Amino acid sequence: MLPSSFTSLLPFGFLVSTLLVLFSLPWLFVLLVREPKKTLKSPTTWGYIAGAIAALTLAVSWYASQNTAVEALEMFGRFATAAVHLNLILAMMALLPRLVILIWPKGGAVALSAYREAIRQPIFWLVTIIGIFLLLLGIVIPYFTMGDDYKFMKQVGYDILVLAATLFGLLTASISINEEIEGRTAITVISKPVNRRQFLIGKYIGILIACWTMILLLGWVFSFTLYVKPFYQQLDDIIDPMPTETVKYLQETLRIEEEENIRMNEETQEKIYTPKGTIEGRAVWRGATAWVGENFAHHLGAFRVFGQVMVLLAICVALATRVSFVVNLVTCLGVFVIGNLSGILVAVTRKNAEGGTALTLIGFLARLFNAIFPALDTYAMGPAIVRESPLGTVDFIGFVGTVLLYSLLYTAMVIFIGLLLFEDRDLS
Repeated sequence: MLPSSFTSLLPFGFLVSTLLVLFSLPWLFVLLVREPKKTLKSPTTWGYIAGAIAALTLAVSWYASQNTAVEALEMFGRFATAAVHLNLILAMMALLPRLVILIWPKGGAVALSAYREAIRQPIFWLVTIIGIFLLLLGIVIPYFTMGDDYKFMKQVGYDILVLAATLFGLLTASISINEEIEGRTAITVISKPVNRRQFLIGKYIGILIACWTMILLLGWVFSFTLYVKPFYQQLDDIIDPMPTETVKYLQETLRIEEEENIRMNEETQEKIYTPKGTIEGRAVWRGATAWVGENFAHHLGAFRVFGQVMVLLAICVALATRVSFVVNLVTCLGVFVIGNLSGILVAVTRKNAEGGTALTLIGFLARLFNAIFPALDTYAMGPAIVRESPLGTVDFIGFVGTVLLYSLLYTAMVIFIGLLLFEDRDLS
């Protein structure tokens, strides 16, 4: 007869194993299989997949059943779910460009080519490794914030995400597009059944997907650093309100701590609650839902970061049709500085409306820049992290949605201007 701990862990083992195998297929097929459609139609392939899921289910369930400590089982559930999460990111890296081809065949082909070129460049992995190193370094360095080291580390982590993705995107777009135009290789692409609009937008989407995958990879590491930081430096009881709220909602929805039945003690006439499931089963599910809930909350900030990358990359792509690499980077740097400072200058000059002619002129220029340049200060995560009253998850989701809508509208406007600049550009 199988032990109760092993049987209670089988559902978790089966779910984790199935997701691990299925999410591994896209990137394994891209790396190892030349004819994925033909391979998927083979019954032998599906036999191997079923066998892998069954063997992994037994291995995961058996390994988890060997742990008796509740804390160890919760950690195992967290790490197993993190492995599924990493495989999901790798699957998205393989599938997202091909999804664009299904929706938009001609432009998607350009996007897939640009995406492959971007992630194969050493700079993609160099910037990613440097970002991972800085995120890990944030665990050990002191911030001297009088007990708010966790909040400051979280804010700096989001800054690392946006700087890494933005730096990579600007370098790749300015070099790739400008070199293809100046080197006359763009003529070869446009002479085929691909027009200038499909070429430019396809390049933008391909590089943007590469930036998004970098944010996802760094975000996966970022979640681990936020989990480890309280154990490394226990200044006080750290409670991150939004992830805590999300995890609690998820566990209540899945009824992980639900009582199976209630009966009365005949002697004391007190209610006796019988927990649903075994201790081991509930422990691994607590760890799994903790990782899912925390990452959902953390990745809301990643979406906000992605909006800023989307806008700056659109400006870089539009400028790359006309200016050189160096001029493009300097201009984008100026846009980044002005976009972050113009909102602050507008607020300061409004408070000091009667400050003289010089301050009036500064206020006018600040309002002008704030109207023309993107409002990059709205993407800052600091106000959402460092605040006296906690920000609710639902409210933050609404705000992130508003910011992304603004990013889409501003990006569409900039890309339209870029198409006008590219339309009469002589490529011969």
